[in-house]
Amino acid sequence: MEDHKDELVLILAGYQREMEQFLQTNPGLRSRFPIHIDFPDYSQEELLAIAEQLCARRQYQLTVQTRLALLRMLTPPAKRDDDNFGNARTVRNIIEKALRRQAVRLVAKASITREELMAIEPCDLPEVEG
Repeated sequence: MEDHKDELVLILAGYQREMEQFLQTNPGLRSRFPIHIDFPDYSQEELLAIAEQLCARRQYQLTVQTRLALLRMLTPPAKRDDDNFGNARTVRNIIEKALRRQAVRLVAKASITREELMAIEPCDLPEVEG
């Protein structure tokens, strides 16, 4: 890195506590990464918007009841005891599980409407872990 410091940009990303622990593993690391940028967590509304975008890309829609249930699941990290709450990654995981659960739920039906195929219902949301 030192030999090519004018030609190289290296970005390290991670959770604040883990990054701090990493930088403490070697006394020379901190001086090599002098710029630190902290990004705030997404709000519940922003996380819901991310979920809706993920669904829309695949032509799914969250019902009104599902939106409300999902908002309850997306308690801001500051109010959670879960240090592993992953924000957008967590939302992506929830939506991917919901799509699989919806498919399993609908496979048992004799006939399915287009609206049913597109709708994610509250029962499709995975159980909140922990």
